[in-house]
Amino acid sequence: MSIQVKNIHKNFGNFSALDNVSLDFPTGELVALLGPSGCGKTTLLRIIAGLEQPDSGVVEFHGEDATHVHVRQRQVGFVFQHYALFRHMTVFDNVAFGLTVRPKDKRPHKKEIAERVHELLRLVQLDWLADRYPDQLSGGQRQRIALARALAVEPKVLLLDEPFGALDAKVRKDLRRWLRRLHDDLHITSIFVTHDQEEAMEVADRVVVLNKGAIEQIGSPDEVYNNPASPFVYEFIGQVNAFHSRVHAGWAHIGEVKLPAPEHASIGDSAAITYIRPHDIELQGEPQGEDFIEARVDNISTAGAVLRIELRHALSDDLFHVELPRSQERLLNLQLGTTVYVKPLQSKVFLQ
Repeated sequence: MSIQVKNIHKNFGNFSALDNVSLDFPTGELVALLGPSGCGKTTLLRIIAGLEQPDSGVVEFHGEDATHVHVRQRQVGFVFQHYALFRHMTVFDNVAFGLTVRPKDKRPHKKEIAERVHELLRLVQLDWLADRYPDQLSGGQRQRIALARALAVEPKVLLLDEPFGALDAKVRKDLRRWLRRLHDDLHITSIFVTHDQEEAMEVADRVVVLNKGAIEQIGSPDEVYNNPASPFVYEFIGQVNAFHSRVHAGWAHIGEVKLPAPEHASIGDSAAITYIRPHDIELQGEPQGEDFIEARVDNISTAGAVLRIELRHALSDDLFHVELPRSQERLLNLQLGTTVYVKPLQSKVFLQ
């Protein structure tokens, strides 16, 4: 089922949670609503679910106005961060709940319900836990049961609000890969809220970046990461170094360093910020060629196979970061206080 939200406004008192938001969610797509706390992503999800009413604007399901359709009639499955399982019910009864509370004329027979529940438990790879209670499960298992329960009523749309936020890092990684595989099998239109950039990039077909109730950018994970539309997106998606610079005739000048900025070829002279990702930097022990930044090593740390280096700009004294494969540590012979020469490989310039 496709979903369209058109010109959605929502205020809570004097706080504008959503300001004229319009979005299309094509049938079968997995979309991430990504942004910091308070940006409006959960409010938008709740409006799509029917748990919240917009002050103005329209929600359409497959071209039909669903703005004032009751949540029970929207055929939406909802998965919360904190599982929301019934503690006094077994896993089987939790998954079956949405089917057993249907009106009598729409309720499947007990045999059909049992078959559907066991089918779903096999789908989430937990059929062996049917007789257990939620307190006997791990966090990851509980979240998979919550997802099976949401799918039991055969929703047209699946909405997930920070579904893995309460889990530890390893379980979170395992579950998001599992969710991606599950989505590829089911092809159900899915929208999930997250503030975790890595999660959005790994799981989603498309990412919607929200900030202060408005859309900053919409695109594939690669588009959003490699071509951010605004300084906010650049700073929110992954780590980045920001250098004060000046733009003149298609070039950004950081001190004596000159970097290409062809998108600003018509600019005579303007203050700008040049963004460079830590992994888009080459380090040299001796200066080679032109356009390098002289710096000294302020800190060195490792994270698995990645070498993280904190550098201090020789002229401005500003700190910035470089990430390299750990194998380069010996080649560069890095020590605290060592002078190195930084060559940016890729950059993005925004005028101020």
